[in-house]
Amino acid sequence: MRTRNKPVLIFFCLLLSAAAVLAGVNIYSELKERQKEKEDFAAVAEIAELPMTEALAESVTDAETEPSAEPTEQPAAERNIQALIAENADCVGWLSVDGTNINYPVMHTPSDPQKYLRRNFYGKYSQSGVPFLDGRCNLQSTNLIIYGHNMRNGAMFSDLKKYVDREFLNAHRTVKFETVDGVQTFTVTEVLKTNTSNEWYNRIAAEDGRHLILATCYGSGKDGRLLIIAAET
Repeated sequence: MRTRNKPVLIFFCLLLSAAAVLAGVNIYSELKERQKEKEDFAAVAEIAELPMTEALAESVTDAETEPSAEPTEQPAAERNIQALIAENADCVGWLSVDGTNINYPVMHTPSDPQKYLRRNFYGKYSQSGVPFLDGRCNLQSTNLIIYGHNMRNGAMFSDLKKYVDREFLNAHRTVKFETVDGVQTFTVTEVLKTNTSNEWYNRIAAEDGRHLILATCYGSGKDGRLLIIAAET
């Protein structure tokens, strides 16, 4: 009996070994892909850096402003949006969310709304994609809907889950969206655990002020979504 069972045991051992090797290869490939995406976004962030002379000039101007002077209507530029657009005309701005890792360019392709769902800034395949503006919107829309993946590795819009915690929400309400027209600041007013049928998905125009809506997948359901609603300040 032992002799007859030995080939079977050897077969299963080989099968387990092959499975372990395959799992190791998959993990390595995933880690390699994550690292590549980090490097790609770091390179894009470098493109978006303001020239040192311009940044210095702005800081000097701010320092020399008299205390009694009227405050400027918009915050000083933080990103070189023109340089990003020169690199890829599909880019329309840069999104950053206080207290999170969300610090990414935003793409906009109305004729192919989900083009950057699985593509990087340069249009090559990427599991994480790049945040993108709803194809029905434009930069003058009163409601701006931006989509991003909820990645398990913490990339893209994964950190939006933090807003489910009331304490985090109260401490981190600032969202910035910078375009060629300047830095637009929004304040988070509402957090919705919902689905794709929520009315906010179709509110491209609003009569109660301008809003930025950040949308990502949430929960175990296929159509589960998390929406972060922020009003312009």
